[in-house]
Amino acid sequence: MADASSKSGPLALLAGLGCFLAFEVGAYYLLKAATAGLGMADQNQPENTIVSNWVKTVVFLLLHLTLVVVAVLVLSNRLPRHYRGQVMGWFYLALVTGFFLLIPLFG
Repeated sequence: MADASSKSGPLALLAGLGCFLAFEVGAYYLLKAATAGLGMADQNQPENTIVSNWVKTVVFLLLHLTLVVVAVLVLSNRLPRHYRGQVMGWFYLALVTGFFLLIPLFG
């Protein structure tokens, strides 16, 4: 019986990487604009929380997670079966990337 889970080629992985980077850059700027009014400019106060601007952080991460899950659901239905094996790898990478996007958000 033939192997049903054939692997994507290097060109498909490169295209996936390009789409992933475009998605993350677009999501970052969209969420940066959406969360622009949240948080405080002056965080040097005695009653400061553990994470500065924690409301902005939580909202950013939840919205990023929502965008990523919606993108995975759409891609899982739209992509041909041959390329669906890449989707979960990019999903896991997007989950980690969401935390790293907080660095330029507050930088």
